[in-house]
Amino acid sequence: MGTINIELFGKDPRMVKTLAMAKNISVTKSSVLITGEAGVGKRSLAQYIHENSNRAQRPLEVVDCAGSPKDVENRILGFREESTGRFKKGAIELGNGGTVIFAHVDALAEEMQKKLYRILNELKDYDIDLRMIATTTKNMAKLVNSGRFYRGLYLQLSNNTIFIPALRDRPDDLKQIIEHYLRQAAQEASLEVNLTPAAWNGIMEHYWPNNLQEIIDVVAQTVQEANGQPITEISLGSKEVKSDPLPQEDTGDGMRLMSLKEAEKLLIKKALLHTSENRTQAAKILGVSIRTLRNKINEYREDGSAFFINLR
Repeated sequence: MGTINIELFGKDPRMVKTLAMAKNISVTKSSVLITGEAGVGKRSLAQYIHENSNRAQRPLEVVDCAGSPKDVENRILGFREESTGRFKKGAIELGNGGTVIFAHVDALAEEMQKKLYRILNELKDYDIDLRMIATTTKNMAKLVNSGRFYRGLYLQLSNNTIFIPALRDRPDDLKQIIEHYLRQAAQEASLEVNLTPAAWNGIMEHYWPNNLQEIIDVVAQTVQEANGQPITEISLGSKEVKSDPLPQEDTGDGMRLMSLKEAEKLLIKKALLHTSENRTQAAKILGVSIRTLRNKINEYREDGSAFFINLR
């Protein structure tokens, strides 16, 4: 892994706050759970925490928990090679004194969740000192409450929780990051790159469901196809666009003005998050019938709201 370019996190106030929190956490040994959509930079933020800690010169191991259960267990704990009989250390031993990142931690097999919990509790007995960082795109509290993730391991990994907002919600950051990768792609291809206003409109209206990784792929393909000519349209695999934001004003008391419709949607979303998406409990909190809540959820789905589309 190369050194993290902090500028690529952006300058949106939420990201500035996120980076400040990450830097404050980095000086401790506490575990961290980083959440956010695919491609927002969770693993990069985990590396940033490691690089700003007193473990920066120590090992940084990454375990992709989305692999097959056996491969993931071998990667974490180590295994003996059949051909040579030699034991290959796992991430826990290799990362001693440093940091281990458990990427896609929600994908850990149930048996491995409990085994890892026991092992992490016994590290001191084996003189192993680790900083643990986990990343996920899922609502971990919901998985715990539904019995799909072991509560003990969740509590062990989530001493601190950091959320990274999607790029479509940070238009200034989106433009800055697009410009960075356009310059990089142009230099690599030895081409001049110019985007027309129409191309920029397409960029800013696109939903970017896969965030940074999608941007890198789209920019590379677009620059290649343009071959030095002005870019009038970006090469998007998906035509999904985000809805236009409503004008927002600060009331001066820490609240922002919004339409009644937007406020209703926000309250429903908060109630569902508070109840780990339990619709019956959310309806009770909101003082509406379950039927009314269901109709509202369907309405927001039809409007293309990602949160409601992904509800179970």
